[in-house]
Amino acid sequence: MKILVTGGAGFIGCNFIRHVLRSHPDDSIVNLDKLTYAGNPANLADIEADPELSTRYRFVHGDICDPAAVEAAIARFVDWDAVPDAIVNFAAETHVDRSISGPEAFIRTDVIGTHVLLEALRAHAISRYLQISTDEVYGSIESGSFLETDPLSPSSPYSASKAGADLLVLAYRTTYDAPVLITRSANNYGPYQYPEKLIPLFATNALDEQPLPLYGDGGNVRDWIHVEDNCRALDTVLRRGAEGQIYNVGAGNEVSNREITARILTATGRDESLIRPVPDRLGHDRRYSVGCSRLRALGWAPQVAFEEGLAATVAWYAERRDWWEPIKSGEWRAYYERQYATLEPSS
Repeated sequence: MKILVTGGAGFIGCNFIRHVLRSHPDDSIVNLDKLTYAGNPANLADIEADPELSTRYRFVHGDICDPAAVEAAIARFVDWDAVPDAIVNFAAETHVDRSISGPEAFIRTDVIGTHVLLEALRAHAISRYLQISTDEVYGSIESGSFLETDPLSPSSPYSASKAGADLLVLAYRTTYDAPVLITRSANNYGPYQYPEKLIPLFATNALDEQPLPLYGDGGNVRDWIHVEDNCRALDTVLRRGAEGQIYNVGAGNEVSNREITARILTATGRDESLIRPVPDRLGHDRRYSVGCSRLRALGWAPQVAFEEGLAATVAWYAERRDWWEPIKSGEWRAYYERQYATLEPSS
């Protein structure tokens, strides 16, 4: 396949590119990325340095909201005398906290950007489009698990923007018979995740013996899936999924934020004195859970046990200070200090 990946310099996107190029030796990828604060060229340095993989990879700097940038990315497939077979859209603003303080960027990228890509899909008669969404579009659930047929009830500007994009994708299916698919993934963790999300933030703070800002009572529950398992799921849907369908992606690892915090402290050899409770996030969903029988019917199953995956992830951050220490300054530091202004430093 010849695949246009958008947002491929971000966390899940870079891991997906790595997975595809290493698993499918005949595939080629053009990566279109705006390089916002969370888009890091270092995330794909190993691909660009690899003599074989780099021949099947191209990077284009641009915004999915800009039709000219999307056209420029599609034009890069001329390097392989081809046109793209598929678009996989990872490009999005994704951090709930940032969406609460500044919703506009989320609406622009997540909704308008998706519209631009869908128009390119139609204009070039591209045969596959995969929209990367989130389980957060369903909202919170006290018991049981959401299915793909359940109504959407997003709680934050972020999840609302992703729900809006999902509905637009499905409308293009109904109106134009567009060859679209949607995946709704549970919380991802693993290497190369920007350290504003819970696991990389707490792991790197603990390694530096800095406070861990835990929202509320820490009882919010998420299903955690290793990014490599998620990438295998997305690849499965891209190649085997039925057009017009939605596929939930989860691993059945439902763990509270408090328990995640305790495991990270154990893995880093720190104690609970680093935990600093902070006021709860506005509109904070209590529990997410999705049923994944539709995806499993395609032959996918998670392979990374949560205990092993979390330990390996914390170890990666311990070994890769060269990756995250430069990030935790500048824009990151300014945002962190604004977001956790009431946080007392560790003694």
